[in-house]
Amino acid sequence: MHTSTRTVRRLPALYFLVAALFSLILAACGSDNSSTGSTPSTVATIAPPTTLLQSGQLLVGSDTTYTPMEYLDAKTNNFAGFDVDLAAALAQRMGIKSTIQKTSFDTIFDDLNNKRFDIVMSSVTVNDKRSKKFDFVPYFSAGESLLVKTGNPKNLKSTADLCGLNVGVQTGTVEQQDLDAASKDCQQKGKGEIKQTILDDQTAVIDLLATGRVDATYQDSPVTDYYNKINPGRFVVGGSVVNSAPYGITIRKGDTAMLDAVKAAFKSLKDDGSYDKLFTKWGFTPSQKI
Repeated sequence: MHTSTRTVRRLPALYFLVAALFSLILAACGSDNSSTGSTPSTVATIAPPTTLLQSGQLLVGSDTTYTPMEYLDAKTNNFAGFDVDLAAALAQRMGIKSTIQKTSFDTIFDDLNNKRFDIVMSSVTVNDKRSKKFDFVPYFSAGESLLVKTGNPKNLKSTADLCGLNVGVQTGTVEQQDLDAASKDCQQKGKGEIKQTILDDQTAVIDLLATGRVDATYQDSPVTDYYNKINPGRFVVGGSVVNSAPYGITIRKGDTAMLDAVKAAFKSLKDDGSYDKLFTKWGFTPSQKI
């Protein structure tokens, strides 16, 4: 994302031929579709944390099923998304590279505590319960919203309208917790419970709606907006965004070196406009910036 200029002296043509052949050999041997990162192309402005699990790498835990925030690009077989780009930019500011470690959202926090990776970037909503166990660097403002079939045939505008209906949701998310609470409210009012279909993969959750197996899906607002956008005339957003809260880069409690480095790198990206460029690239609105 960042480039630097430097003076290159003229060298014999043979040198460039050898260099080109060497680069091709490295490219053939260095492919790895399980991770993605960026090699620093600018002078590092932030010292890397001393607590890195692997020298020279920022290991980033992510459930890569949450388009457009983090996902596997079928065309390139590489990880992509806003969070993936931001992780690469943060690492670049520290003079290191980022490596995505794919994991499931329902185990992602245990994996972080067990030091499988340095940080988590996976559209993690910051709330009081999580803040007691982890430190966060907020980076994106999101909320929750419903996705329904076009025309919204059952006039669904909030979780209060879901009593007795079938709803798709991803496991381990705040939306699952909120649906649990809403279902209890339904039953206390003498209405039917909310019947949840809970899946690991957000794309599979959306497929439930597309095939008519659920009446709605409930997920973070950027994800709702994305699937609505790429399926014109098929879905609509039900009601408005609720429970607005930031996403946070998640860091183990007590890892102050990591926390300080991530904070400094994020501030650097905001100060020079790189953060704004990511929002433009991924089509998000200014209101979603931190």
